[in-house]
Amino acid sequence: MLIKKGAEANLYIEQWEGKKVIMKRRLAKAYRLPQLDLAIRTQRTLHEPLLLHRAKETGVPTPIIYMIDLAESNIIMEYIDGKQVKRILNDLPQEEKLRLCHHIGVLIGRLHKGGIIHGDLTTSNMILTAFGEICFVDFGLGEYSEELEIRGVDLHLMKRALQSTHYKYAKECFKAVAAGYTESMGTEEAKKVLQKINEIERRGRYIEER
Repeated sequence: MLIKKGAEANLYIEQWEGKKVIMKRRLAKAYRLPQLDLAIRTQRTLHEPLLLHRAKETGVPTPIIYMIDLAESNIIMEYIDGKQVKRILNDLPQEEKLRLCHHIGVLIGRLHKGGIIHGDLTTSNMILTAFGEICFVDFGLGEYSEELEIRGVDLHLMKRALQSTHYKYAKECFKAVAAGYTESMGTEEAKKVLQKINEIERRGRYIEER
């Protein structure tokens, strides 16, 4: 059953070996040369499971990978039973909302400290499980990097996601995310990334004003 259509891939709920799973299928792009298209899809199909595994090693919950099918550019992975943070954050009591955002910041900090950039940090890609864990999903745009600029862009996307989807609480929620991030990254490194976010925002304002 198709549950999400994306620019790069579609997600399906399937049964596999008696388990409920997610199948991620990367789509062929007609505008690319066939050989190039296959190479790109193959590389991304290999790359994402490695990022998911590395994220686990940093202490960030991610889905278990069950199978990789390079011929079809498919990944079969664990179905995470829970609720998207996007769907629940606005309705949580204030204290719980800030606690959750603080924990999200801790997890983002663990990723960055481990040299991982998620690439699509939105509350749609975070699932709160029945056990109270936050599981990060969809590392399709992720990469390995310790560059300050790339970390800043990654965390800035989280801030923008809060402003667009959770605008009533965006300021206090991002403050909680930043506090959790600082807890993981350390004060000095976190300060650099947060300053970089301010720089990115100033650039954006300058472009809009031109």
